[in-house]
Amino acid sequence: MAGNLFGISNPKELTTELEKFDYLADEGLSVALFLALSLSRPILLEGEAGVGKTEVARTIAAWLGVPLIRLQCYEGVDAQMAVYEWDYPRQLLHLRTLEVTQADHSSGLDAEVVEGELYTERFLIRRPLLQAIDPGSLTKKENGRVLPPVLLIDEVDRADDEFEAFLLEALSDYSITVPELGTFTAEVPPIVIITSNRTRDVHDALKRRCLYHWVEHPSFEREVEIITRRAPEVERSLAIQVAAIADKMRQVGLYKPPGIAEVIDWARSLSLLGETKIDADSLKASLGAILKYREDQDKIRSLDITELVRGAVLKGV
Repeated sequence: MAGNLFGISNPKELTTELEKFDYLADEGLSVALFLALSLSRPILLEGEAGVGKTEVARTIAAWLGVPLIRLQCYEGVDAQMAVYEWDYPRQLLHLRTLEVTQADHSSGLDAEVVEGELYTERFLIRRPLLQAIDPGSLTKKENGRVLPPVLLIDEVDRADDEFEAFLLEALSDYSITVPELGTFTAEVPPIVIITSNRTRDVHDALKRRCLYHWVEHPSFEREVEIITRRAPEVERSLAIQVAAIADKMRQVGLYKPPGIAEVIDWARSLSLLGETKIDADSLKASLGAILKYREDQDKIRSLDITELVRGAVLKGV
């Protein structure tokens, strides 16, 4: 099925396709994504912030050439914000227009007719879940086959228990009911990627509905490759030093260890400053590009920076 719909027949082929978009997936992630695509199952990606979970969804959408529909979760998000709402200002304007029109014809408004005109798809504001389940013109058709959009449910751990229960219900049969219009059901289930930074545990019921993968920080060698792909202007020797120091930083118990995005920013910053070799001064001066908490910066400054830099430089030689 996956080979027919997405043009791949095994995880290695998926790895190759993602590499074309500069996403270097390890074997475990490629296998999990391949199975999720093949089985039309949501996948829950957990891991520390900055390891590339959200980028997976962007890359899958770019590879397939389909829309990426993002639902950003936060404390207080509810079904109305995630599914749909009515465009009340436009409904009110339409109602006033009807009143003026009917007044010109000296006739009253038929309440049932008015209600029927107000609650149509014309005034329906589709939020991410409804967009993904009933994408309409957003759907891509290729050789007579329908390729669904990618639905990214980002940082689900920031939402509350009630919203998580609602998500479970919505994803169980990929259908949503709008009382005034009826039930919308996905022609083809969207590709659902759920991410969590694990600030709290996601409920077992939702996990059972999904395939699961824990996304690790990349290995040293993979991170060097990521830097050189995403920031080709950075010399490889500098990329090696940056990756080596980032790896050390993640081992010293920082409040927020540097993610891939921060590492790439740091490499670009050093390159813009004309650095080809990291020394203690350039590291201290540019810490704001890779560490975003004062406490973490202070902790790194308290270490033997000379030794930290020396080991990184030797790797880059």
